[in-house]
Amino acid sequence: MRTVRHFSVVSTLACLIGTAMLAAQAVADPVTWSQEGWKTDFAQSKVELARILSGGPPRDGIPSIDDPAFEPVNGHDDLEPRDPVVAVEIGSDVRAYPLRILTWHEIVNDVVGGVPVAVTYCPLCNSAPVFARTLSDGTVLTFGTTGKLMMSNLIMYDRQTESWWQQFTGEAIVGVLAGERLAHLPARLMGWAEFAAAYPDGRVLVPNDPAMRAYGRNPYVGYDTGQPFLYDGQLPEGIDPMQRVVVVERAGTDPLLVSMTAVASAGSLDIEGYSFAWTAGQASALDRDIISAGRDVGSIVVTRDGKNVAHDITFAFVVHGFHPGVTIAGQ
Repeated sequence: MRTVRHFSVVSTLACLIGTAMLAAQAVADPVTWSQEGWKTDFAQSKVELARILSGGPPRDGIPSIDDPAFEPVNGHDDLEPRDPVVAVEIGSDVRAYPLRILTWHEIVNDVVGGVPVAVTYCPLCNSAPVFARTLSDGTVLTFGTTGKLMMSNLIMYDRQTESWWQQFTGEAIVGVLAGERLAHLPARLMGWAEFAAAYPDGRVLVPNDPAMRAYGRNPYVGYDTGQPFLYDGQLPEGIDPMQRVVVVERAGTDPLLVSMTAVASAGSLDIEGYSFAWTAGQASALDRDIISAGRDVGSIVVTRDGKNVAHDITFAFVVHGFHPGVTIAGQ
């Protein structure tokens, strides 16, 4: 395995926690935002603009990856067995997006199996949804980071209209596309060894420039055992706000939310017709200084009628913030 290198250049992202507390004191102000160069139509909004806070970095201060590079799984030696990756499979095209890279870029604009996709990761929420980038009218969007947060969650923007999008929900919340939703595509967080064994003919994302960021390091050391950052919502009762929760979206009704700790303790659970199974082998990306050295949080497979079901993993405070009336099973 390659040794993770230390870098003398201080990344904007590495300073995020220290600088954002000062930046967040500024009142949300469309006039100020316009002076930052935004062409967003702030008159069209689905949320209270006062709840949108600066996370510290400016627009694209956390740069998206727009020309992703990949290596074959077979022979790849950058990753440790428990390194967490986002697995995306569309047709015969299977790709792994390591969190050691996504932590520093948060968005990858890619095309998988012929489908334009946005692979996203919000470290503050530990949420990694994957979305189709094509709207119902055929418009293909590309996404970047605004540097803003709402309820501690990444706000993305599309470069075509500069509308702002909530990463956790995939909804445009500000701008001419406000109210539009991106289609959520199946993806799963898992350990590298599990991915490599399951998809030996797959491909894995690699940095375009290995020296650009301190890839493999975690600038949020201990975050998932602390408190949510810049979160202004009510915290859930009866469960640690940073406990991981499995989110299963269900058409026409509320999502099914299940404590990942409860599944890990039992090994497997059957809840409302869904089967949840836990296996060891994935490091927390938000625990130790080196991501691959983080404690083992394992991974979850959700099935219904013998078929895998798309789901997401995030923190309890996130799902409570976006689904405040929904009970978290197994808490």
